[in-house]
Amino acid sequence: MKFALSTFMTPVAEIPEIALTAEDSGWAMVTMSDHVANPQTLTTPYPYTADGARRWPEFTEWPDQLVMMGALAAATKTIRFTTNAFVLPMRNPFQVAKAIATISNVSNNRQVLTIGVGWSKDEFGLLGQDFHTRGKRCDEMIEIMRLLWTGDYVSYDGKYYQFDKVEANPRPTGHVPIWVGGISGPALRRAAHLGDGWLSDLQPAADIVDSIRQIRAMRKDVGRDHLPFDVMATPMDVGDPDGLRRLEDEGVTHIIGTPWLMYYEGPTTLEQKKDSIKRYADDIIAHCS
Repeated sequence: MKFALSTFMTPVAEIPEIALTAEDSGWAMVTMSDHVANPQTLTTPYPYTADGARRWPEFTEWPDQLVMMGALAAATKTIRFTTNAFVLPMRNPFQVAKAIATISNVSNNRQVLTIGVGWSKDEFGLLGQDFHTRGKRCDEMIEIMRLLWTGDYVSYDGKYYQFDKVEANPRPTGHVPIWVGGISGPALRRAAHLGDGWLSDLQPAADIVDSIRQIRAMRKDVGRDHLPFDVMATPMDVGDPDGLRRLEDEGVTHIIGTPWLMYYEGPTTLEQKKDSIKRYADDIIAHCS
């Protein structure tokens, strides 16, 4: 089992240094969360809380995930980095494909693109993208990016995107894993049919296992069960090595952790974050390898 350090709600300027600490301490990956702009008043409720309120306070810092990947590629040597999650259908597939291919070339292909379809109609409007077609457009975007990453002339004739032969180089230096986030039926199907992995929400371990089993059955139905598949999970009720190993037996390959929430209360300094990264590595990671 591998461990991914969450930088959710971390000041952007601190991320490169805590990534270095994580790399030195045996963490496998760093994750970053995604919001472009947060409206003062929501017109669509946040779907992952009972009251529809956001989990974070206003004025929280959110890095541009792809820019931060480039920065981490320069600051680190071995740790991988992923988006948690990147709202793909808010963007343009050509620009995303170009950015990921560039990151691949400067990082020795250490990036994983973890995508979701998003929930905020407000942000889609701000970026000029249609909210209601986001799921079907996301599926086409995945196909388009994989075509572009071949580096050859490619064309596409879908319902939402059409273009004649184009090439986009550089191509990535290796396979670009696409992990799919979400807990709805369509999200699980997208992970099974198109993804190289699945990202859970913050949820009970039993729900995570149930989703893994659903995805496994769907992958078998479409003949993809022979392909490698990762699961990055955040169980809300399991944190000890024995419990994490049981999740590994069910197919979880990566656990997301925010260790300073375990060791400190309230706001934390950079030094406290670095200390907690090391302590978690000693207390948990060392016993799950």
